[in-house]
Amino acid sequence: MSLPDYADHDALGLAALVRAGQVSPRELVDEALARIEATNPRLNAVVAVRAAAARSEAQGPLEGPLAGVPFLVKDLLGALQGESTTCGSRLWRGHAAACDTELVRRWRRAGLIVVGRTSTPELGLLPVTEPEAYGPARNPWDPSRTPGGSSGGSAAMVAAGVVPLASGGDGGGSIRIPASCCGLFGLKPSRGRTPTGPEAVDHWQGCAVEHVLTRSVRDSAAVLDATHGPDPGAPYVAPPPPRPFLEEVGAPPGRLRIAFTRRPLLPAPGVHPECVAAVDEAAALCAELGHDVEEAHPPLDGDAFARAFVMMVIGEAAADLRAAERVLGRRVRHGDVEPGTHVLRLLAEAYSAADFALAVRDLKATGRVLAPFFARHDLLLTPTLATPPLEVGALTPRGAERALMMALTRLGAAGALRALGVLERLAATAYGFAAFTAPFNASGQPAMSVPLRWTPDGLPVGVQFAARLGEEGTLLRLAAQLEAARPWRPVV
Repeated sequence: MSLPDYADHDALGLAALVRAGQVSPRELVDEALARIEATNPRLNAVVAVRAAAARSEAQGPLEGPLAGVPFLVKDLLGALQGESTTCGSRLWRGHAAACDTELVRRWRRAGLIVVGRTSTPELGLLPVTEPEAYGPARNPWDPSRTPGGSSGGSAAMVAAGVVPLASGGDGGGSIRIPASCCGLFGLKPSRGRTPTGPEAVDHWQGCAVEHVLTRSVRDSAAVLDATHGPDPGAPYVAPPPPRPFLEEVGAPPGRLRIAFTRRPLLPAPGVHPECVAAVDEAAALCAELGHDVEEAHPPLDGDAFARAFVMMVIGEAAADLRAAERVLGRRVRHGDVEPGTHVLRLLAEAYSAADFALAVRDLKATGRVLAPFFARHDLLLTPTLATPPLEVGALTPRGAERALMMALTRLGAAGALRALGVLERLAATAYGFAAFTAPFNASGQPAMSVPLRWTPDGLPVGVQFAARLGEEGTLLRLAAQLEAARPWRPVV
């Protein structure tokens, strides 16, 4: 292999070349590091590079199905012992993790070599990756556009051919959103499928789960084989798979009952024609492949769900800051986090524990609400997003809005925020971009974004498929069938 062919191979392909002795792990690491150096000034997607550590780890011994493959870890949740996980925030800079998280241990046991960390919005709160601490990450298909969030840095580097796969976490769509923006395959596994320990119990009341963004379906399946299963003390356990996930790739999916909808699941002003076209094309392709396809919309109260989800997020953001104060031994100051994060903390203080608990109950009822629909249908097909990738800065508060946020945080005006109906306004406006993904975080169901369409100006547009709890196999079988029928362009 000549290293110019590096990006032509997925992770399993590179690992096979390592096993055959055609390339060494050190050569792959050096190639990934060189590509970070060449690409990151344009995309601003990597916030920390582990050059010396990665080169040392490449000397081995390395084992596992992905031995020697370079890998990037999102700068949120996945901790590496002795290194800083900043969560996209100035607050955590310089704080070293006491140990690897269990999922990082499993990635390493699979043979992956961590070459750096990728950008995320502060605390993973937004569907775009534009942290003030590092500046905006950019989309390799068009650097004026967002790569999505909160795993946008990972998606940008995979789509740019820097690494074949990178980690992501998905609490409201944060694997599927950047997968759609960057033309990648992004699977959010079932609740409890991948571990959260040893220190964390769960993330976002069980809504968030970690996995990877990949260019090929088989890479996603192979990583899930290497990482799935509970760790000691896990609060949730996903149903065990009937066979290895990699065996699902290429297996006949059978004749699936697929419902599709173009209507937003959450409050949104509408759905862009390109996203509607992506669903129509995917539905037609599924019918051509022999599946039973019909239009049907799930019985979800989008307005009520949106309000409950926003309540959960602001409560979790406030809890994250209070937990940081415990660890750091001091109060969070205004310069530590962004004004929007301060506003969320104030907003959380304007509500009661009972308000938060009721919101969480409502969210966890989503699975009950959707279960009858998924008893009749094997899968639901939707747009992944309501629009193609937004321009960088499209969601950034400016002018009077930013000035008001800063003034309210300095005044500590929690009551004013509630009186102004800020939570209700957030619930009504927060999902204009990501109007389809969060319900499956609340229900715990697996869902994936598949890159089947590009706009006339060259932007990727994904479609989402959601399955019953524990049925990642169904998604992987269909994804592999779609990948074979309509191969996508994996690298910019």
